[in-house]
Amino acid sequence: MTYRGPPPALLPLLRTPFQGELLAWLYLHPQEEASLAELAARFSVSGATASREADRLAEADLITARRHGNLRLLRANTAGRLAGPLTELFALTYGPIAVLGDLLLPLTGVEEAHIYGSWAARYSGERGGVPNDVDVLVVGDVDADELYEAARKAERLLGREVNIHRVPSDRWREPGADPFLASVRSRPTVPLGTFERGSSA
Repeated sequence: MTYRGPPPALLPLLRTPFQGELLAWLYLHPQEEASLAELAARFSVSGATASREADRLAEADLITARRHGNLRLLRANTAGRLAGPLTELFALTYGPIAVLGDLLLPLTGVEEAHIYGSWAARYSGERGGVPNDVDVLVVGDVDADELYEAARKAERLLGREVNIHRVPSDRWREPGADPFLASVRSRPTVPLGTFERGSSA
């Protein structure tokens, strides 16, 4: 796959959204390695695209790559001089994708989770500044205290406010005249767990 679209609205310095997604995930999980195949599947790009991007980033010394059997394992280069600034940069831009799914989806009772609002609009290509907060819709019957703790942890990692709105699954599937859900559904959303660019509910 060759990406020929405009530069990503979240960080126009990059060539493609996948660059931001890949670097954000690696730099916000600095102690973890991930296989090239896993990251390609996570962000819905071809293996060839992921491999080319990994080659560029490894050559620039932004990530490290090693072989383990048939797997190519990638990791952020946390020893590099750019590690601190890059971690902050990607936390503020692509960070929500890198951390929110991992924090929310394992919670008991969570059926779906979606980012909405200004961050989702930027991710989907709408131009503008970096959003000051992140809005998340969680579908299901999940403990409010657990959601609160997840939101606070996400705020520490992302350096900004994270607002989580919980709705029962029946209301999400049949919102009726609910003005809040109508507003959410009328604008771009980003489902956590399946990162399809430009998705909407």
